[in-house]
Amino acid sequence: MKSFQQFVTEAYDKELEGQASRKPGEGGRIRASRKKDRADMPSRLSKGNAKPRMQAVGGGKTAPAKSYKDRKDIGTNKPKSRTQQQPEKERGTAALSPREAQRKAAKERRAAKSGVKTKTADELLAKKAKKTVDPNYKPVKASGLTTKERKSLYKKGERALRDIRLKNLGKKSEKELKHKVTSK
Repeated sequence: MKSFQQFVTEAYDKELEGQASRKPGEGGRIRASRKKDRADMPSRLSKGNAKPRMQAVGGGKTAPAKSYKDRKDIGTNKPKSRTQQQPEKERGTAALSPREAQRKAAKERRAAKSGVKTKTADELLAKKAKKTVDPNYKPVKASGLTTKERKSLYKKGERALRDIRLKNLGKKSEKELKHKVTSK
């Protein structure tokens, strides 16, 4: 017959001691990955429509993105400062002058007496602005051009604009212009 201590040492993994008994996920994750297959991966803005994320492949064409990059903060817990709004002033009434502190305390007493619900410290600190997306928002249609192709097209337009201005002003080069047209 095994003793309780022997049973416990055999039953639990030493690596997971002090943690929940669930195994960590792959790639250094704290928990198992919840990533779906590429076909099931909806874009952020499509509501329920399972569209894969698209990527420019050049020549005005797009294709489903091959690689979904892992986040840089995998394996680390979020600090409280990321999830809760932190106080901006010193704690308590030390930041107030004595007269202001008296006024504030009296005001709070009157409010409590009249039955007004006062917020707790957690409720005050945890207030975060909600990010909302306009319901009429439509994402911009992808051009299908790679970054290199977009830059070359942009530069071609800049050069054409420069040539038109030089021709109209009767100048020979861009150096003679007061304001340059092309950007670096």
